[in-house]
Amino acid sequence: MKFQFESFADFLAMNGHGPYVWAAYAVATLVLVALVVTPLLRQKKLRQEFRQQLRQEEARRRAAAQRKAQTASVA
Repeated sequence: MKFQFESFADFLAMNGHGPYVWAAYAVATLVLVALVVTPLLRQKKLRQEFRQQLRQEEARRRAAAQRKAQTASVA
């Protein structure tokens, strides 16, 4: 069985085309990773914003209930 390249260094060099080939692989890999990571980070941010909104709404409800209770006890 004969391999295409004599050594690992020859494999990396790919008869002078290695830098272009490996740069293309690197760019493609970075793009694929970004396509996976970006939505995950956005989802995390949206969940945090949603939790904050829920806390704010709950605080408003409690404040409104307290005001209602105070006005009922005064009247």
